[in-house]
Amino acid sequence: MKISIITVCYNSASTIRDTFESVLNQTYSDIDYVVVDGNSSDETVSIIKEYEQKFNGRMRWISEPDNGLYDAMNKGIKMSSGDIIGILNSDDCYASDNVLMQIVDTISSKNLDSCYGNLLYMRKGKPYRYWRSGPQESFISGWMPSHPTFFVKKEIYEKYGLFRLDCGTTADYELMLRFLEKEKVTTFWINELLVMMRVGGVSNRSISSRIGSLNNDKKGWIVNNLKPYFFTFFLKKARKIPQYFQVVKKE
Repeated sequence: MKISIITVCYNSASTIRDTFESVLNQTYSDIDYVVVDGNSSDETVSIIKEYEQKFNGRMRWISEPDNGLYDAMNKGIKMSSGDIIGILNSDDCYASDNVLMQIVDTISSKNLDSCYGNLLYMRKGKPYRYWRSGPQESFISGWMPSHPTFFVKKEIYEKYGLFRLDCGTTADYELMLRFLEKEKVTTFWINELLVMMRVGGVSNRSISSRIGSLNNDKKGWIVNNLKPYFFTFFLKKARKIPQYFQVVKKE
């Protein structure tokens, strides 16, 4: 079973080598690595070309302007040839060399549409926040899995659609809401640390960004004809609090 990994990047020269190395070192070899660059002006493209040789034909890439992060992700999904698709941002890394092996084994052995795991935020090289996703619940309760650890069969994207650009910085939330809550796509929680992510996401930069994210969260429910409880979005925020106190470990 082939797995496609998509990395979207723009002026990521300072971090993307770590991302490439974490994919290159995976023990699972049937990888289709798709890199979508947004026409970077730094050394990112040169680094992509350098690593293209190391992947021995398993990396394909483009560099061109796009309409933002999720537009670039959609390009990557369309380019992908794997049975399973995972997205690894250009400042993120897999937590171990066996992550993709675990993903393929889990989805194939359990005959699933998707799976997800745990995420560690890093700040200045140190653990900052541990997102232990937990067993699947309804999104009404404020639950959601961490998107960087969310792996989905390509046929699910083909059946239910790609990222909605009109949902802004929370297009990943809308997509998971659509797949898991509305369409009842099957999934499974791998209770292990799968991805390490550097702190500094766009949706967390300012109060205005957070308000915009909340409005986009609400829009995600509206466009899917779903009705949250009045406290759903409060719980979504409240669930983050324990993540700052979780013990960081591989389960």
